Amino acid sequence: MAPTSAPVEMNLSIEKMEKVAFILKTTAHPTRIAIVQLLAAQESLSVNDISERLNIEQSLASHHLSGMKLKGILSSSRDGKNVFYSLKMREVVDVIQCIAACTFL
Repeated sequence: MAPTSAPVEMNLSIEKMEKVAFILKTTAHPTRIAIVQLLAAQESLSVNDISERLNIEQSLASHHLSGMKLKGILSSSRDGKNVFYSLKMREVVDVIQCIAACTFL
């Protein structure tokens, strides 16, 4: 019989659970997580920079970026023909760092 571990106490408020669930749903794609990681390391990046660094089509990067912007995770600014994105909701980085620290992954 496998040993049982002590139950882990999680004192999460409903507000915190809802915010974490929102962040997880909004970033639940490898490309979106990679975008968040890039923007956590850089203050802002253009769509072209993001697509080049992730080796994906610009249209795919734009699709993911616009979705996260609509949900309030990212913000954007335009400089001529270039659109630059940055993290608006910094808590996203904390959630992804918590997941990265999981010992079972």
